[in-house]
Amino acid sequence: MHNKTMSAEPRPDATEPETGAAGPEVEGVAESETAGVTDDAALAGALERIAELEAETGKLKDQALRALAETENIRRRSEREREDTAKYAISGFAKSLLDAADNLRRAIDAVPAGAVEADAALKTLVDGVAATERQLLAAFERHGVTRIEPVGETFDPNFHQAMFELPGTGKPAGTIVQVMQPGYVLQGRLLRPAMVGVARAE
Repeated sequence: MHNKTMSAEPRPDATEPETGAAGPEVEGVAESETAGVTDDAALAGALERIAELEAETGKLKDQALRALAETENIRRRSEREREDTAKYAISGFAKSLLDAADNLRRAIDAVPAGAVEADAALKTLVDGVAATERQLLAAFERHGVTRIEPVGETFDPNFHQAMFELPGTGKPAGTIVQVMQPGYVLQGRLLRPAMVGVARAE
C-alpha cells in the first residue's frame, strides 16, 4: 500500500480577505480627523484666553494710568497748598499791624504844618513818627504786604469799599476822589479794602 504525501499548499479559504487589509487605513483616517478637531478646539480656547488676558491687561493699564494721574493731581494740589501757606502764613499777623500803621498816619496828619515849623521839638517828634511809619511799610513790602491808596483810580469792588459819593468833582462817575482809610493786599490777595469816596454821575 502506497502512502500519498499530502500537499502543503494553502487552501484557497486560508488566505486573508481583501477587506481585511483596508481596515487599518480607515482607522488611521478617523484618528487623524479626531486629532484635527481637538487641535482646532484647543486653538480656539487659547485664542479666547488670550483675548480675555488682553482685555484684563488693558483694564489694569487704564486703572494704573488713572491712579497715576490722580497721584499727580494730589501732588500738585499739595504743592500749591504749601506755596499758599508759605505766602499767606503772615496774613493774621499783618492784619494785626494794620491798625498800628493807621494810627501812625493819623498822628502825622493830625499835626498842622505850621505848628511843625514853629516848634523844633514837635518837628522832631513828627519826623520820628514818620520814620517809624516808613520802617513799618518797608517791613510790609518785604513780606509782600502792599498799601492801597487808589485816589484817581476807577472804583473796584474787589479792592475798594465805597463809603460815599461826591457830586461836582469833574471826574468820571466811579472815579475815586478821596481815601478815608487805605487798604492792603498780601501777595495780591486782599487783606483789607480801601475805604473810599467816589465821584457821582452828573
